[in-house]
Amino acid sequence: MKKIILSLTVLGAASLFAADVSTAACAGCHGANFEKHALGKSKIVKDMSKADIEKALKGYKDGSYGGAMKSVMKGQAAKLSDADIKAIAEKVGK
Repeated sequence: MKKIILSLTVLGAASLFAADVSTAACAGCHGANFEKHALGKSKIVKDMSKADIEKALKGYKDGSYGGAMKSVMKGQAAKLSDADIKAIAEKVGK
């Protein structure tokens, strides 16, 4: 019985952390606080609205958005679910 309770507790805690989308992969180009022009070409993400970030990420994902870095971002955004995109926009946007 103790093993079952422990297992359920661990699984519950893991699901809480899984809901928090990591933006660590973004920091390499956009900066830890999204304060940089990625590779000198992108908008500064911290200055974008939540709606604009969500629109951009969905557009990168479906190929309808982007300029010079479109192909790089399409690969990154393709990994994200709509819920992930919304969570990132909420976490980063104004």
